[in-house]
Amino acid sequence: MPNIKLFSGSSHQDLSQRIADRLGLELGKVVTKKFSNQETCVEIGESVRGEDVYIVQSGCGEINDHLMELLIMINACKIASASRVTAVIPCFPYARQDKKDKGFFDIPVDNLYAEPAVLKWIKENIAEWKNCTIVSPDAGGAKRVTSIADRLNVDFALIHKERKKASEVDRMVLVGDVKDRAAILVDDMADTCGTICHAADKLLSAGATRVYAILTHGIFSGPAISRINGAGFEAVVVTNTIPQEEKMKHCPKIQVIDISMILAEAIRRTHNGESVSYLFSHVPL
Repeated sequence: MPNIKLFSGSSHQDLSQRIADRLGLELGKVVTKKFSNQETCVEIGESVRGEDVYIVQSGCGEINDHLMELLIMINACKIASASRVTAVIPCFPYARQDKKDKGFFDIPVDNLYAEPAVLKWIKENIAEWKNCTIVSPDAGGAKRVTSIADRLNVDFALIHKERKKASEVDRMVLVGDVKDRAAILVDDMADTCGTICHAADKLLSAGATRVYAILTHGIFSGPAISRINGAGFEAVVVTNTIPQEEKMKHCPKIQVIDISMILAEAIRRTHNGESVSYLFSHVPL
């Protein structure tokens, strides 16, 4: 692809390489290091003058350092006369702290969805998917699960949480039927995994034959891995917006959906001035 440069930040080199391979590109040369006072230093190792630049940096690991690194890379490309610079952020940092939509951006933003890849995984990996129930672990995810359930033509349910205080769930109430069916928990992210592990126990006690969890972003901090290992999941499926290799070594239940082809196709369509809305309902071949 002419006039296009793809650079990777240090947060998720594997995903960046997969995107580059998909596009038939070499990753651009970039060196990131820290000064002795821990300030981040970024050196772009090739000319970007007049180029359409894409920088892949996910909000994971040392989030603040990676965010600062991204901002410095953007600035370095802008002052080196790149014609356009686009940040590709597979997992958007600090998203949990502001539930408002994209209203505060004064630049174009395309929000990509994992739903098509999730539907594909369900059909290919769950034999009894036609007799399953899609479950939201909280009321906030109802719109997400109803969309997936509608496209699969199956039932949905949700779990209503009653809290003693902000970080402590008193009890869970299942609204819907999972008896003698596979139950598929769907959520946007899982951090310490307390909620989804409690939800799995609730679904099994309500008669579900198997319980799967499908999560867009698997953060898995603190006691998450030990909780998943101790819960009754058949599988916990996440996308590779965040590196999962180390977590998978300690938890055989974790499986990964590769979404590099979605990001690569979004880059290709953006570069060529095409609509990306096709990706809201299709997985690129």
